[in-house]
Amino acid sequence: MTWFKEEARFISRPQIEAMCDRLLDEAKERLGIAEYRRVLLLPPDLTRAHSGTGWMTEYLYHRLDAAGTEVHVIPTLGQHVPHTRADNEWMFGSIPEERIHAHDWKNGVTNVGTVPAELVREKTGGAVDWEMPVDLNTMLVTEQWDLIVNVGHVVPHEVLGFANHNKNYFIGLGGKRLLGASHMASAVYGIENNLGNLLTPVRACFNYAEEHFLGHLPDVYLQVVMDYDDDGNLAHTGVYVGDDVETYYDAARASREQNFTLFDEPADKIVAVMQADEFRATWVANKAVYRTRMAIADGGELLVIAPGVERFGEQPEVDELIRTYGYLSQAEVIDLYRTQADMQDIPHGTAHLVHGSSEGRFTITYAPGQLSKEEIESVGYQYMDVEEALRRYDPAVMRDGWNTMPDGERVFYISTPSAGLWSTRDKLENRDTELHDA
Repeated sequence: MTWFKEEARFISRPQIEAMCDRLLDEAKERLGIAEYRRVLLLPPDLTRAHSGTGWMTEYLYHRLDAAGTEVHVIPTLGQHVPHTRADNEWMFGSIPEERIHAHDWKNGVTNVGTVPAELVREKTGGAVDWEMPVDLNTMLVTEQWDLIVNVGHVVPHEVLGFANHNKNYFIGLGGKRLLGASHMASAVYGIENNLGNLLTPVRACFNYAEEHFLGHLPDVYLQVVMDYDDDGNLAHTGVYVGDDVETYYDAARASREQNFTLFDEPADKIVAVMQADEFRATWVANKAVYRTRMAIADGGELLVIAPGVERFGEQPEVDELIRTYGYLSQAEVIDLYRTQADMQDIPHGTAHLVHGSSEGRFTITYAPGQLSKEEIESVGYQYMDVEEALRRYDPAVMRDGWNTMPDGERVFYISTPSAGLWSTRDKLENRDTELHDA
C-alpha cells in the first residue's frame, strides 16, 4: 500500500527532504528493521537527471551515512552506458565514487526465476509466447540488505506505460535475456498500445515477477511526479512512498492527469529538444519520437534537436544493429527477426528499431551534435544541421506549446519530451488497451 504521499502545486526541496526522513523512519517500523547496517539506493541514470532524483539519492546517502550505515548506490542503467566519474558527480553530488556501482547487464546478473510463456501469452493477448528469464543484478539479489530504496520519476513510458516502480529492477537492473524478451514483447504488442497505460502486458509480467521472486526484499519506492510551473520549468507536484503496486498506481494516475497534452487535431510539425548533458545516443534521444508520435499528423514532421547525440546505440552491438538495418516498421522488423541471427541475439535492440520508426506515417528529422548527414540518412531519418536548427528554433526564445516563426511557420515546441506524452484525443482513446484500467 501507499505509506504516505504529498500532492500539491508545488512541493519544495525541503519538503521532499523531510519526506525522505519520514521514509527512513517509517521503514523501520513497517518492515521490521532493527537498524540500518547496509542500505542499497537504486536511482535512475542521468537520462532522468532533470527529475531531481540525483539530489534525493545524495540526501538519503548522507542521512544514512551520518548514522554509521554502509550505503551503496546502483544507478538503474539497464543497458545504457555506465556513468563516468564526472557523470556521477554531476548527478549524485558528493556521494563517494567507490559507493556507486555500474550495472553490468551481460556478466553481472543472477537468475531468480522465470515468467512463464503461458503468462506472457495471456498478458499480450496472444501476441507473443516466449518466457521471460528474470536475470537481475547480482549485487542486488545475493548480498544482504536491511533496506532497498527505489528512487524514481513516474512519467509515460513506451514499454511499461509509465516509468519507474519495478522497472528499476527488471529493466534498470535486468540482464540481457530479460531486456530482450520484455522489449521485444512490447514492440510486437505495439508501442502506441503501451504509452500512458497504467497496466501494459510487460508491466503485468513484471508485477508477477516482483510478487513471486522479490517478495522477500526489504524494499520501498520513493516516486515523484512533475509538471511545468508558470515559468515553464519542471517542478515536483507529487511524492509517493510505499512498498507495493498501489504506490505505482497512485503516482501513475497523477502523471496521467498532469503529463498528457491532448490535441483535438494532429500537429503538422513538432520541434523537440533533447538536452546535451542527458541524451548522447538516439537510443535515449528517441524519447522525442516515442512521446510525440501520437500527436503528429500523417505527412507531418518531427524535428529532434539533439546537440549531445554522438551515436545511435548505447552499446556497440546495438549501435551496429541500428546502422545495419535502420529504423523500420513493426511489420518489417518482425519479418526480419524470424531469420536474422543478429536481431535474434539482441532483441531489445531489434525492438528499438520499431520504437524509433514513424511507420512511414510522418518524417523524422534529426539535428545531432556529432553524427553526420550520411549517418542520419542511412538509418531512415532526415538531417538538419544542429547549429542551423538551434538558430531557427532557439531554446532561449521558443516557448513550450505553439510558436509562430518570423516566416509564418507554425510549430509545436517541446523543451523536455521525456517528461510527458503528447497525443490526439482520438489516438489515445481508440487503442487496443484491455489492461488499461486493471
